[in-house]
Amino acid sequence: MNLIEKYIEENKDRFLNELFGLIRIPSISSVSAHKPDMYRAAEYWKELLMSSGADHAEVFETDGNPVTYGEKIIDPAKPTVLVYGHMDVMPVEPLELWKSPPFEPEIRDGKIWARGADDDKGQSMMHAKAFELMVKTNTLPCNVKFMIEGEEEIGSPNLGKWCEENKEMLKADVILVSDTTMIRPDLPTITTGLRGLAYWQVEVTGPNRDLHSGMFGGAVANPINVLSKMIAQMTDDNGHITIPGFYDDVLEVSAEERALMAKTPFDLDSYKKALDIEEVAGEAGYSTIERTGIRPSFDVCGIWGGYTGEGAKTVLPSKAFAKISSRLVPNQNHEAIAEMFQSHFQSIAPKTVKVEVTPLHGGQAYACPIELPAYQAAEKAYLDVYGRRPLPNRSGGSIPIISTFEQVLGIKTILMGFGLEADAIHSPNENYPLEQFYKGIQTIPLFYKYFAEMSEV
Repeated sequence: MNLIEKYIEENKDRFLNELFGLIRIPSISSVSAHKPDMYRAAEYWKELLMSSGADHAEVFETDGNPVTYGEKIIDPAKPTVLVYGHMDVMPVEPLELWKSPPFEPEIRDGKIWARGADDDKGQSMMHAKAFELMVKTNTLPCNVKFMIEGEEEIGSPNLGKWCEENKEMLKADVILVSDTTMIRPDLPTITTGLRGLAYWQVEVTGPNRDLHSGMFGGAVANPINVLSKMIAQMTDDNGHITIPGFYDDVLEVSAEERALMAKTPFDLDSYKKALDIEEVAGEAGYSTIERTGIRPSFDVCGIWGGYTGEGAKTVLPSKAFAKISSRLVPNQNHEAIAEMFQSHFQSIAPKTVKVEVTPLHGGQAYACPIELPAYQAAEKAYLDVYGRRPLPNRSGGSIPIISTFEQVLGIKTILMGFGLEADAIHSPNENYPLEQFYKGIQTIPLFYKYFAEMSEV
């Protein structure tokens, strides 16, 4: 048993007790009644960092929920790792679906069951305990800073400004995050990309009031018909988005990374069976994994108008609406894409209707090159613990604050996730395997070791 394994074995019960204390705080950021709990969680993190070996820890105010910051500087000349995590969690409803109270953690079947067990209290706690391990065993090879926020589950609306105001304090060589997943417990994964997002609501107006479809049908444009035709024009038969200039800034993925992605275990037949579909769809020339990871997409998220109640009402509606989103890839600017869509969508509208496009929200994509020394350090750490080289994974989802870090702080992020798809984050009965929790604590110090060694070269 090596030094890392020995320390974990001797302290694993205490690690769990400290995690359970954090989980018991119902820090739901989307519910204003839980504002005091956000401060309780922030203070808990402050004490946790200090007891784990930080030289300094402090709770900072933002325009929203607090941020806990802590640091240990062993030598200003050495590299610095900035650890990011979040203390807030998703709401727990519907409560009746939980097998145990969401804020009373239980261990069953080798798993921790509770809200935040994985996302992100369990995964963030791994970093605090890995830090403690390195401090207490005198093996910390570089400087460490912690930034634990309270608004990730509501889009981190105030963290970008706080980072801008504290750029000097947050200076680091790399940001380290565990808020993503692995493909399987025996197959480690490093998330190398997150898609961005642009989101709009469109409103198509025809006549100034709802009309009788018999008296006016065939003579006056139906906004629902028009909206449907306009949406249909947004992609061609090859699944290619037709907005002029849409692909101009798309960052193409290297052949090496595509080859590594192709090694990801994926059973297309099982995928289709699970979704009860006969065939998949998407952009020609790309696999299903690539379509959701390295290519942009265009989707209607909701569409409505006219009469949708019980029975029949022969009406030609005055208005039709849709909510539309586009997932973006690295190098695409969500604000520029929002303007492109708005201009193009209005340009293809016939004169029989008026079209209004309202941007709702968006965020930038993020990419981490596999050639980055910090990526290679993470790769070696996983290899040591799991016995196999981790696969790079481009996530179809978005964590907008990660791209904000790069824009504001100028620092790349390494996403070393230990969660699993079966952990049911955001859902009733969220859980986190004890094995993943302890393996995370085992792997993270090795990242520091290899990152420090590579930084000295």
